[in-house]
Amino acid sequence: MYIATLMLLGSGELGREFTIAAKRLGCRVIACDRYDDAPAMQMADAREVFSMLDGAALREAVERHRPDYIVPEIEAIDTAALAALELEGWTVVPSAKAAQLTMNRDGIRDFAAQELGLTTSAYVFAESRDEAIAAAITVGLPAVVKPVMSSSGKGQSVARSEDELGSAWDYAVANMRGDRPRVIVEQFIAFDSEITLLTVATRGGVLFCEPVGHRQEAGDYRESWQPAAIPETALQSAREQAAKVVNALGGHGLFGVEFFIAGDQAIFSELSPRPHDTGMVTMISQNPNQFELHLRAILGMPIPAIDFAGPSASAVVLADREHRHFTFGGVAEALATGDEGHPVELRLFGKPKTLNNRRMGVALARAADVRGAKDRAIAAAAKVTIRYQG
Repeated sequence: MYIATLMLLGSGELGREFTIAAKRLGCRVIACDRYDDAPAMQMADAREVFSMLDGAALREAVERHRPDYIVPEIEAIDTAALAALELEGWTVVPSAKAAQLTMNRDGIRDFAAQELGLTTSAYVFAESRDEAIAAAITVGLPAVVKPVMSSSGKGQSVARSEDELGSAWDYAVANMRGDRPRVIVEQFIAFDSEITLLTVATRGGVLFCEPVGHRQEAGDYRESWQPAAIPETALQSAREQAAKVVNALGGHGLFGVEFFIAGDQAIFSELSPRPHDTGMVTMISQNPNQFELHLRAILGMPIPAIDFAGPSASAVVLADREHRHFTFGGVAEALATGDEGHPVELRLFGKPKTLNNRRMGVALARAADVRGAKDRAIAAAAKVTIRYQG
């Protein structure tokens, strides 16, 4: 009846799109998250509600549903439980090693810099305010301070003077995931741009999507676009480094590999062994999109080509308060901003409640050039309103 059973660990908007892709190819999906009615659960065959950090609950769900593939969608997972399951013969995507090293920034940064020799900024880890101050003096000011365990840039700030280091530590700890107060203090890079290089590890080799540029605000992505305009030398370096790290991590699937671009240099920043939030632009820019690529790589299905449709962009739809009763307005007006040959699309995520600055949807647009695509996506997202009720 099904070609494979997939257990999704984390069921947010990225998991929702992955689930849609999986259902189209005849898979059975069990969506797991810490709260009920998460976006992917609404599309899945079954759901499980538990904390992904609860190893016993994770094992119980795996043994009951017996998935062919365990597919992490978030960082905050009991990776020791994943490693134990993998040793017992369960398949973790792309590998338990990848999940363990990327759950925390200290693991993947040391692996990239010290074991693989990738180009990174100078960095020091700190477990107290005093250590963070000392670390910043070592790497130099200004310095970037961020928790080793977080997602989407949350808890990240730039300290430009010694007086700002204490508040940067406090902000990082207040926005971290997990229970250990540990931050990475790294050299501030005067970069020209940031990119995500969506890298697909398949059984036949490594494939790359066009580089994705993005803009961050308050530690989270606001817009992304494709292709990012970077020097060919930097792009080639990014591809070589991305291939090196994904091959070393092992397994098959899509990786979001982030780089700072400074002139002709690509400086490794972070890696997610799964579809990336900035890669949502691929839902309009290319075929297969990042979710379909992830699925095909996992299942060992062919990817004859990645067909790029042209300059494209995404812009997020944000809530501004916590509320459980709301509707969306302006959807027709947003969709009307497209024209012949340059479509505009929306994805509303189905999250059961809003929070301040929570992503509730994304507008997607194509245009003759990247600037036009960004303008169109931003304009479309601005037309979508959240109507709070009661």
